[in-house]
Amino acid sequence: MLRSTYVVGGMTLVSRVTGFVRDIVFARAFGAGMGMDAFVIAFQIPNFLRRLFGEGAFSQAFVPVFSEYHSERSRADVRELAAHVAGTLGVVLFVITLVGVIASPLLILLFSAGFADNAEQYGLAVAMLRLTFPYLFFISLTALAAGVLNTLGRFAVPAFTPVLLNICLIAGALLLAPQMEHPVMGLAVAVFLAGVVQLGFQIPFLARAGLLAAPRWGGQHEGVKRILILMLPAIFGSSVAQLNLLIDRHIASWLQTGSISWLYYSDRLMEFPLGVFGIALATVILPGLSKRYARNEMALFSATLDWSLRLMLLIMVPAAVALLMLAGPILSTLFQHGDFNAHDTRMASFSVMAYSVGLLGFALVKILAPAYFSRQDTRTPVRVGVIAMIVNIVLNFAIVVPMVMSGFVAPHMGLALATGLAALLNAGLLYRGLRKLAVYTPEEGWGVLLLRYGVANLIMAIVLYFVAGSFTWWVEVDWFERVARLTQCIVAGAVAYFLALALSGFRPTQLRATK
Repeated sequence: MLRSTYVVGGMTLVSRVTGFVRDIVFARAFGAGMGMDAFVIAFQIPNFLRRLFGEGAFSQAFVPVFSEYHSERSRADVRELAAHVAGTLGVVLFVITLVGVIASPLLILLFSAGFADNAEQYGLAVAMLRLTFPYLFFISLTALAAGVLNTLGRFAVPAFTPVLLNICLIAGALLLAPQMEHPVMGLAVAVFLAGVVQLGFQIPFLARAGLLAAPRWGGQHEGVKRILILMLPAIFGSSVAQLNLLIDRHIASWLQTGSISWLYYSDRLMEFPLGVFGIALATVILPGLSKRYARNEMALFSATLDWSLRLMLLIMVPAAVALLMLAGPILSTLFQHGDFNAHDTRMASFSVMAYSVGLLGFALVKILAPAYFSRQDTRTPVRVGVIAMIVNIVLNFAIVVPMVMSGFVAPHMGLALATGLAALLNAGLLYRGLRKLAVYTPEEGWGVLLLRYGVANLIMAIVLYFVAGSFTWWVEVDWFERVARLTQCIVAGAVAYFLALALSGFRPTQLRATK
């Protein structure tokens, strides 16, 4: 399992690195202005629905059922299930996509009502959404193919596929944008093409696995019915983080121009460690947990979850600390070029620091939620998700409104902070539920381990504070000086963290993966 995590993490690292290149190109070409704000919303809407019909709720409902078929049924039954799911999902997605394209003007108002005050920005967002919405159709079918391949233990191809999106968007910014009346429209065209390319990339690997069959409607198929039953509540429960982000974007559309873009770039930084490790680990453990539950191996089920939590905390806590301490340095080094100026760096750094507070919560949800989905329990995460979303909305207004009224320079920071706190609450409630159900029992040594982690992260934070220096230095020096200094910060922080762990008695052998 650890090896599979490395494979997914490695491929996801390639995806995140190309994603950073993509965002650097975005920052240089479009900055954080009206056009970029409009594109973020136009891409966020189908991206949000992707989390429902793609690798979010759908995968969490599909993988446990498909794993059961793969373990207990014939090859013909498995192939038939895949064909009926593909046909049913395809029809549903086609209808939703058609409605989405037609209703684009209403959707833009729903998700970013503040755009209504700027006719040019509103019209641009509507035009881009009509191009980006069909991405939902292609990427959701891509997620179906990825779920099949992951269940078969073939993690590399699905993990690499997002790289193709980044390549298409980079090409769109560099090649298509200059040809457009509104250059940012090139990104919308690239999103559409990326959906086609990603689906086409995975089809040959499905064929090689012997599971590529003509899609068929499966409304009466037993397996499809079970997936739909599991998926309906999971549609909400698995996408609370995305709902919270959309709520943030909606409120941000009423704030100063650039707020949506600052949140976007901040979210991209947070998604880097979350995607490279948190999501990679969650992708690997869901099929494993599903198989252990199907075989009634509950001791191994709990041990797998315990190992995942220990490994996740080892990486994600220092990642959160690093984002908090190095928000300005990272943003200035990666994005402060072209139309993305020192003011944008400063404003985005506020939301990066706020998001870092909730990074651990986002990562814990990625690990804890599969423990419910693998047991085909999608209702509990729904209840927890509803609570977290309501708390997020309340915190949005409780934090942002006073910031606006007091004249605080970066009220969008309150949106990021509210989202992070809601994620921590979500994770806490999921953890408590697993303990109450006795599904998860922590193994020995947690107290000492947490103490070691805590001390090591404190030492790393102190080292980063002194090595990084002042924010002013970062936004005034040239790019080469920033790169050299940021490299020093990363090396010094990593050495301090792992050296402190080693001196405290921590050894990698204490994190042995469950077979």
